[in-house]
Amino acid sequence: MEKNFSSYIKIKDEVKQALAEGKPVLSLESTIISHGMPYPDNVETALKVEKIVRDRGVIPATIAILDGVLTVGLEDDELERLGNSSDILKVSRRDIPWVVSQKLCGATTVAATMIISDLAGIPVFVTGGIGGVHRGAEKTFDVSADLQELANTSVAVVCAGAKSILDIGLTLEYLETYGVPVVGYGTTKFPAFFTRDSGYPVEISCDSAKDIADMFRVKRELGLKGGMVVANPVPEEFEADKKTIDSAIEKALADMDAKGISGKDATPFLLDAIKTITGKASLNTNIELVFNNARVGAEIAKSYFA
Repeated sequence: MEKNFSSYIKIKDEVKQALAEGKPVLSLESTIISHGMPYPDNVETALKVEKIVRDRGVIPATIAILDGVLTVGLEDDELERLGNSSDILKVSRRDIPWVVSQKLCGATTVAATMIISDLAGIPVFVTGGIGGVHRGAEKTFDVSADLQELANTSVAVVCAGAKSILDIGLTLEYLETYGVPVVGYGTTKFPAFFTRDSGYPVEISCDSAKDIADMFRVKRELGLKGGMVVANPVPEEFEADKKTIDSAIEKALADMDAKGISGKDATPFLLDAIKTITGKASLNTNIELVFNNARVGAEIAKSYFA
């Protein structure tokens, strides 16, 4: 069957024009707005991220599903709606057909944002941290759909590594098995979201946005399926204390198990629990790492479109 998705997608005029003219565009996800931070920090962060991108000469394209429409590029009032509404669903690949067919609203995860970004023709995407293999996955089989999307969809994902609530060693093994390049930006160590060093190395390290853009362009031109992880550690001055974070994670995991929470509800629960345990410290780190990813992602997008 011929693919025809034009009736399901709405691309903001400035994004559409930039793509038509070969100007740099950068995709941004929306789960961090609806499910990753409290209001009003979430909306303020989203607006600041878009400004950071614009200030570097790149058009931001925040992605979400609004009233059943795959929406690429949001207005300020739409960002406010995502951040201050209780009926916004968390949408991954499996959820897209239901949310679209029922004309619902959804914030897109890494996986869903990659899909919509690829449909729109945007090759570079910024998020906070990717999902991965959850701790205890050998029993629960709880593995984020983000990893399969990275194995299949040709979008480069700039992130602060994998969230430290995950089994990072198994996450990296999974990515290696499926041939997903993991590139450290200015680091030889894979970051763990709140902290700069997960204890695991990266095979490839680049100090230049141009080198990363060139590498991803070659990957796409060779027809090699799948995306790429650009692991960009949080700036050192905003890094969380590792002992504090590790202790908070252990407490949050025990609470999650006691409450029987699993699946796509696990990550929002754990991040909220960690924020509660650590006070505002983890939230501040989360915000700063997203800003940093936006800066790096914008430079990579500029180099890719050059």
